[in-house]
Amino acid sequence: MPPDSWDSNISSMPIDTNYSLVALNTFGVRSTCAAYTSFANEDQLREGLEQAERPVFILGGGSNILLPDFLDNTVLHNRIMGIRILSTHPETVTVRAGGGVLWHDLVTWAVDQGLGGLENLALIPGTAGAAPIQNIGAYGVELTDRFVQLTAMNRASQAIRIFDHAECAFGYRDSFFKGEGRDQWVILDVDLRLSRNPELQLDYGAIRDVLRDRQVGQPGIRDVFDAVVAIRQSKLPDPAEIGNAGSFFKNPVIAELAFRNLKDRYPGLPGYPGEDGMVKVPAGWLIDQAGWKGVRRGDAGVHDRQALVLVNHGQATAQEIRGLAREIMADIHDRFGIDLEQEVNILGNLD
Repeated sequence: MPPDSWDSNISSMPIDTNYSLVALNTFGVRSTCAAYTSFANEDQLREGLEQAERPVFILGGGSNILLPDFLDNTVLHNRIMGIRILSTHPETVTVRAGGGVLWHDLVTWAVDQGLGGLENLALIPGTAGAAPIQNIGAYGVELTDRFVQLTAMNRASQAIRIFDHAECAFGYRDSFFKGEGRDQWVILDVDLRLSRNPELQLDYGAIRDVLRDRQVGQPGIRDVFDAVVAIRQSKLPDPAEIGNAGSFFKNPVIAELAFRNLKDRYPGLPGYPGEDGMVKVPAGWLIDQAGWKGVRRGDAGVHDRQALVLVNHGQATAQEIRGLAREIMADIHDRFGIDLEQEVNILGNLD
């Protein structure tokens, strides 16, 4: 197993060959990479990039990927840790998190410090370094709402660059690092601006219902955090118990007219206002309505409580999970005229 940390004085990093990644991806699929090492600082990352004899894949928390049986890459595992306060102001605090910090650990730390802005993003799997790539979001909040800047290393030149908010080009589950900058940069750390007196976001999902059931009349940061944790635990499977990568599909965004037409056919269809008159439709509702919840194809399946989540019941291969996803996508297109887009990053050739 990879070490938790490295001695910064080590001059030559150990590289393991034919390394099993089964414990390093939340889907729990059996996958082996050609070579593996981890890095805990810039110097070790540079060394890993220089030593790599194959194309490099940067691994974070392994929570948003579907791996092939064999990954013919050198895997560099981001283990840059640490959370620290950079600056304080009467209303805000700017913090920096290492790229290898688990995202939920960062959210928990912020709540423990009485700092708001991330509480709606509790229990999202993955690392702080991966969060800007995906522009993670949940319950009415996205990373972009609290983002200040990040530091990244160019894989080719090994130059260090700071990306400000505009340069990251955030979109819905999207960023510069998923488009033009894909596979070019390694995120070393992320700076976020948190609030001492945040405006709590309570109107998305069942947050208000949970707070009401708990008789919380004047909620604070921790109340919202606890409510989100409870909601996610009730709806989403724990990867430690059953393999999954969280939401497998993005929520589609469709034109308002198309939404109204679908609403006429399916009165229960939820919709949330998006930009430029578009409407965001819950992919999980569509998949559930189509009867996919709980369906299995061998050990590849759809979760029985949350249709947005594909699961590995034990021995499913990446090809089997990918095949099930394709079945669902084709059915949703035929039924609703909506093209689902995968949120999970598919590696290798699984077709």
